Amino acid sequence: QVQLVESGGGLVQAGGSLTLSCTASRGTFSNTGMGWFRQAPGKVREFVGYISWTGSLTYYANSVKGRFTISRDNAKNTLYLQMNSLTPEDTAVYYCAARRSGLGSAASEYEYWGQGTQVTVSS
Repeated sequence: QVQLVESGGGLVQAGGSLTLSCTASRGTFSNTGMGWFRQAPGKVREFVGYISWTGSLTYYANSVKGRFTISRDNAKNTLYLQMNSLTPEDTAVYYCAARRSGLGSAASEYEYWGQGTQVTVSS
């Protein structure tokens, strides 16, 4: 069982940057693919990107490609989401998620989820 905790959310101005972290408070990230998702008010949960266990493979949604970067430090059991050039459209609750095998963009394929952290981008 993996328990995930996100941190680093907050209020930032448009054009600014923010880095989110996701730490395993229980269990480890061993051999897990990790993903970031977000959910804006009144909208469905949206895939942001994923990273493989080794970190050698990443994939991003078109809406964040070139602006967001996912990385991980397996020794620290920590996943990161570096967000640059933020716009008000990036305002959402951001969730990290883990899956025991494979990689993908479907939320249903991730077994473990954090509680989410709010990111608000002001114009």
